[in-house]
Amino acid sequence: MSRLDRCLNIYDLRDAARRRMPRGLFEFIDRGSEDDIAGANNRAAFERIKLRHRALTDVSRRTTATSLFGKPASMPMAIGPTGIAGLCWHEGEVALAKAAAQAKIPFTLATGSLTSLERVAEQAGGTLWFQLYNWNPLELSFELTDRAQRAGYETLVVTVDTVVVGNREFNTHNGFAPPFNPTWRFKLDMLRHPGWCMDVLAKYLTTTGIPRNENYPADYDRMKKTDPAAAAAMTRHDAFTWDDLKRLRDRWPGPFVIKGLNRADDAVKALQSGVDGIVVSNHGGRNMDSAVAPIDVLPEIVDAVGGRMTVLLDSGVRRGSDIAKALALGADGVLSGRATLYGVTVGGQAGAFKAINLLRGELDKTMALTGCSTVGGITRDILFEDRPARGLPAMVMQQA
Repeated sequence: MSRLDRCLNIYDLRDAARRRMPRGLFEFIDRGSEDDIAGANNRAAFERIKLRHRALTDVSRRTTATSLFGKPASMPMAIGPTGIAGLCWHEGEVALAKAAAQAKIPFTLATGSLTSLERVAEQAGGTLWFQLYNWNPLELSFELTDRAQRAGYETLVVTVDTVVVGNREFNTHNGFAPPFNPTWRFKLDMLRHPGWCMDVLAKYLTTTGIPRNENYPADYDRMKKTDPAAAAAMTRHDAFTWDDLKRLRDRWPGPFVIKGLNRADDAVKALQSGVDGIVVSNHGGRNMDSAVAPIDVLPEIVDAVGGRMTVLLDSGVRRGSDIAKALALGADGVLSGRATLYGVTVGGQAGAFKAINLLRGELDKTMALTGCSTVGGITRDILFEDRPARGLPAMVMQQA
């Protein structure tokens, strides 16, 4: 039985990924900022939501198929942007994109990917989205989005919740933080994982050389990687405004999404700025450790935009039932980043495809048990909402 065959859920893939790669790299993927509170709370928020099963309903023709921005998708999920995929697997971005195309769902390429956006498009095909971090001057962002448009990327996803980089102390402790100067501890950790060294690092060193951020502006590559101040000067995360967003919106011809909202008033501003979709997110707990769980604020955001834009959710999705819960609370779909990263680490394209299929299978079972034959049929009706005080049934409260 292969490693993948032994993985029955995303948690099994996570454990297999942890064993396969150096600790510093695994914790870069797996952990968040500071005390890791936000990441744990993302999961706890999903786990607090309970569902009601529906009896004696014909769900024999159920389907997880849907559409996102007018394009068909086999399930209400896209692979989210993860810049480190190329260190999980050799050219891991290509493997993820191929798995997404195979599964018939969108793939989002990160600005920080280690494979060029052109190569991913040429090798993988499928429905491609591009995630943008913004640069100073803004014209550098325009150049990057123009590249993405020429390469065939259909949807632009602009990340807006990284005003500053999160306080990711785990990375510093592990010697895996920019500016990257690997410690002896990190080097020894790599040697303890010979499979990863041979299958990933050695392949780069014997072909294209040390991996780098292939989509960054040319001026960035000329800067010293050991000088974080120089690199920070090129980004405009803390200066990017709604007016800048509108300039990007006017330039991009296709669906335009902003990722990283958790306030209803910001969602309304996005709508007024001509945005086609938003991603309710706390960056997987990687930025602000006290950030609210996206699933907890999703209903108020959905109510605020009133069906006038596509609403997606990420951060903490580990089960197909999590997708059902997000849809029941009004989301049109979810992004999943870590789940497919675990999969690609364990088995490349096959591993990422396995992760997608695990989530799809769990979503299908949840739909069957809750009496939903279509994605559109997943509504708040399937939720158990403990509204009355002290959890007493509403009827008891009325009689009292």
